[in-house]
Amino acid sequence: MRKSLKSLIIVASIVFCAVPSFCEKYERIKLWKNVSEMKRSVNDTVLYVDENCAKEAKEGQEDRIAVVICPGGSYHHLGMPHEGYATARWFKSKNIVPFVLRYRVSGKGYHYPAMLEDIQAAISYIRSNAEKYGISKDKIGAIGFSAGGHLVAMAGAFGDRVNEIEKLGITGESVAPNFVMPIYPVVTMQYDIGHAWSRKSLLGNKPSQETLDKFSMEMAVTKDMVPTFILACEDDPTVIYENSVRLDAALTELGVEHLFLHYEKGGHGFGMKKSKFLTETKWNDEILYPWIMSLDL
Repeated sequence: MRKSLKSLIIVASIVFCAVPSFCEKYERIKLWKNVSEMKRSVNDTVLYVDENCAKEAKEGQEDRIAVVICPGGSYHHLGMPHEGYATARWFKSKNIVPFVLRYRVSGKGYHYPAMLEDIQAAISYIRSNAEKYGISKDKIGAIGFSAGGHLVAMAGAFGDRVNEIEKLGITGESVAPNFVMPIYPVVTMQYDIGHAWSRKSLLGNKPSQETLDKFSMEMAVTKDMVPTFILACEDDPTVIYENSVRLDAALTELGVEHLFLHYEKGGHGFGMKKSKFLTETKWNDEILYPWIMSLDL
């Protein structure tokens, strides 16, 4: 019993120490700090950026690309280590400025529009501070995993047309990303193949058919949808692969610039952590990075 308790304390210490070590190197931006209506959310919505990114900008880095990173977790919790921080490290190594977004989730009592408000506030903040980080206002993308993939697709599909932060008095900068990358994404909210936990976390219990349609991304995208990179695996045990197929078909029909990269095997939730799948496919190095650089931004 004593040995088990000791092991538990050691594991807890490792987990606890992992957070400060990350935060010590990253600037923590509380997006709702100065918004009176969002007092409850001040500590629940945080944008992380490597503090060296601003220092590098002062050393002559200009016109860089920025990416908002949205981890998944069924809109209930967030997979920050493997889908957030690991992804940030990779983008940073490519001189792309990564911002990891800890957006609000149902596990803390939030539903729509909280998640969209958070990513729109993040994009608005980055555009407003583009000079500080040495980035271009026209080169701000978003990558999201699983439910985070739905969130970035929603940000791209809704753009400035559905501007939730404008209702809070935040105006000036566009809230639309310039490109999005949904990775093994939740796409549809329909009952046939939709991810039930994500649907409930985002929309609550028993949403109307009108609401289901509005937040099903294969039905929400228009010809104005931003360039989109989709990645999914056919053997995904968590989010049915057909989600990505439907999004690809909708974008193809509308003539939207996009790339659908899919694999027979790979599963779900691999993020950008070092893994056999990442080593074998090199989907980030060989496909993702060249795709971004080929865009007319």
